[in-house]
Amino acid sequence: MATVIRLARYGAKKRPYYHVVVTDSRNARNSGNVLEVVGKYDPMQPRDSEKRVILNLDLVKAWLAKGAKPSDRVYKFLANAGLVAKKPVPVQTKKHLQSEKTQMKIKDKADKLAKAAEEKAAAEAAAKAAAEAPAESAE
Repeated sequence: MATVIRLARYGAKKRPYYHVVVTDSRNARNSGNVLEVVGKYDPMQPRDSEKRVILNLDLVKAWLAKGAKPSDRVYKFLANAGLVAKKPVPVQTKKHLQSEKTQMKIKDKADKLAKAAEEKAAAEAAAKAAAEAPAESAE
């Protein structure tokens, strides 16, 4: 029998409360066929509250030694309690970035705008110098 340590939902509508249970992996989440309740999880509590996650560490260690596999969420609880090693954070992909071709187009457009602004500034400076020159020679 493959045993798992997972959450079973209790509590009222929009007021979740979970029991951390050891059960057969083939059972439904709230089937009631649990082997043992090893903790409680109250997501309505503040994150830093001691009452948010309550685990019976001795029971959890015993079930892990027997081969029970924790679910992802329970694994995080156990990692925070120091029973298992934390999973490494995967390297984020760069799919949110634009393609290389689009980045080149954006760069070219920015270069053109910078060059146009530079030419405009040079033309204004030349016009200003030309306007001041005849005024000086007339005096």
